[in-house]
Amino acid sequence: MSDVPAYKKMPPLPWTIFASRWLQLPLYLGLIVAQAVYVVLFLKELWHLIVHATDFSEQQIMLVVLGLIDVVMISNLLVMVIVGGYETFVSRLRLEGHPDEPEWLSHVNAGVLKIKLAMAIIGISSIHLLRTFIEAGNLGPTGRTTSYTESGIMWQTIIHTVFILSAIGIAFVDRLAQDTANQGHAGRKHTHAEDTDVGH
Repeated sequence: MSDVPAYKKMPPLPWTIFASRWLQLPLYLGLIVAQAVYVVLFLKELWHLIVHATDFSEQQIMLVVLGLIDVVMISNLLVMVIVGGYETFVSRLRLEGHPDEPEWLSHVNAGVLKIKLAMAIIGISSIHLLRTFIEAGNLGPTGRTTSYTESGIMWQTIIHTVFILSAIGIAFVDRLAQDTANQGHAGRKHTHAEDTDVGH
């Protein structure tokens, strides 16, 4: 019997199709560059906050801090897409036993990744909505100016609600798919057990 692994004996066409997954590598490297840009933006905003710490009002400081949190959450989203996407669609990272291996990476798949991304997007949307609500106090004849309008705030709230409903829908569909797969696996085990009993 040959000791050559089966994947090394693949015909040229299947091998080419499977190897095409490496075309995604520049995409993930590009996201790493985008994350570096967010690091620069974070440091810029942080320096802006430090310089004007004694000049800003409490509301202005809160808005800048929310902006920093927003950048951090987007960076977390990028990490999930880069690490989880590469692990799922390109190649294994082989982090088993590494002390910094993310807990969720051990059981990541396309469904888990979609749910985690949906939750991250909801978190980012929540930060934006909170900043909007803080600025909403400037609406009306108060003498203060704001770039927000009542219709804009309404649509932002509606979009945030749609994000939440979409995440619930994704989680529900993934749960149904898992239940169906588990039932199929249990059915195959039951059939195999019956065949074993008949054989005996």
